[in-house]
Amino acid sequence: MTIGVVSAAYISAAVFFILSLGGLSGQESAKRAVRYGCVGMVIAIVATIFGPGLGNWSVTLAMIAAGAGVGWLVAKKVQMTEMPQLVAALHSFVGLAAVLIGFNAHFEAARIAALNEAARTQLSGFAAVLAGKTPLEMAMMKVEVFLGVFIGAVTFTGSAIAFAKLAGKVDGKAQKLPGGHALNAAAAVLSFVLLLVYAQGADIWALAVMTLLAFFVGFHLILGIGGADMPVVVSMLNSYSGWAAAAIGFTLGNDLLIVTGALVGSSGAILSYIMCTAMNRSFVSVILGGFGATTGLAVAIEGEQIAIDADGVASALNDADSIVIVPGYGMAVAQAQQAVSELTRKLRAAGKTVRFAIHPVAGRLPGHMNVLLAEAKVPYDIVLEMDEINEDFAQTDVVIVIGSNDIVNPAAQDDPTSPIAGMPVLEVWKAKQVFVSKRGQGAGYSGIENPLFYRENTRMLYGDAKESMAQLLPQIA
Repeated sequence: MTIGVVSAAYISAAVFFILSLGGLSGQESAKRAVRYGCVGMVIAIVATIFGPGLGNWSVTLAMIAAGAGVGWLVAKKVQMTEMPQLVAALHSFVGLAAVLIGFNAHFEAARIAALNEAARTQLSGFAAVLAGKTPLEMAMMKVEVFLGVFIGAVTFTGSAIAFAKLAGKVDGKAQKLPGGHALNAAAAVLSFVLLLVYAQGADIWALAVMTLLAFFVGFHLILGIGGADMPVVVSMLNSYSGWAAAAIGFTLGNDLLIVTGALVGSSGAILSYIMCTAMNRSFVSVILGGFGATTGLAVAIEGEQIAIDADGVASALNDADSIVIVPGYGMAVAQAQQAVSELTRKLRAAGKTVRFAIHPVAGRLPGHMNVLLAEAKVPYDIVLEMDEINEDFAQTDVVIVIGSNDIVNPAAQDDPTSPIAGMPVLEVWKAKQVFVSKRGQGAGYSGIENPLFYRENTRMLYGDAKESMAQLLPQIA
């Protein structure tokens, strides 16, 4: 392919990526959006492989085939409950790739600097681009390499810790080393100093030391963020991976990588902002951590949790006209979405109004509950966001909360000392009856007790969510 053809292919791929992002804003257009993204990626890969300056493209094809095979196996094996940690793991790969490419660019520049003028004229591809740079342009490239490696290193270790927390391999509570935020600040300042040193001509040692510091920042930063903030962490790391890719795109002179990285980085940042708004928290406070560090409520909870069996819940559902189901991560863990979908179908067939209420941070990944319900064939038009349904709870006969805790916690409104004070929540307690499907009496992922479970109009349906929903099915008239 000529340079002109490659440029046209890159523009086409960028258009498909933009269409993909636009389509992901709606449930009904999401499938089409994914197809747009796949087409754009195929165009980008083909143009890159067969474009000028790649070198041994047969080796590249073999590596792509190997990676695709591993990806296919992982995609077939992973459960929807494991999707958050899978996304975090994939972000770490992007970060590590940025680090490796940055170091490769440094070594390639050093190699070319040692060549004589005749040898330089024989270079092609990225090496030829490096050989033609002026001293000022090389200094700018060093800044690009430095930033790409720094962001990539933070993304790599941060995503690795996020994966470990989401997978339960590391305690989900906020943790910090002695010195707390001062350690992160000191590492960031020292990295900036090393940037100035590296740009002035320092050898590999400055880049290597900065990489180690960035690895620490990513590790300690995410370690200090509590479990309830993990949806924000996932979207934030997505943004980081995009900016790392964009920085490396400048280094390689690859326009498509710059555009794609900018799209991922900006969309991830916007999503993080949306998540923080849904939690009534500033983005900076989430990044600095501390939400999961406080557990329990300052105000004592009066009353007791009253249990109910499936017969009692089924009787209330048969008598109800309007029903709202609030899914949470507990539903994903129990793989109860199919049983919930069948329950919804039977209730609607009986002439009842059934809707779903989705909180923006339900689950441990943005949009996690929407994907689960779509997988179970729940109609899109009855799945509503928090702002669309919150005012309707007062006119609702029955609310069924399945594996949710923090997003239905009235302490967010009633207790100013609570760690989630001010966080917008689903006001399920305003309904006539509330049934909470829950494994036991423990607190939620953030470790905060929920007064909802002690209210007079709330009954607790203990047990595995999938089994509990299955018990209800034969009793729905």
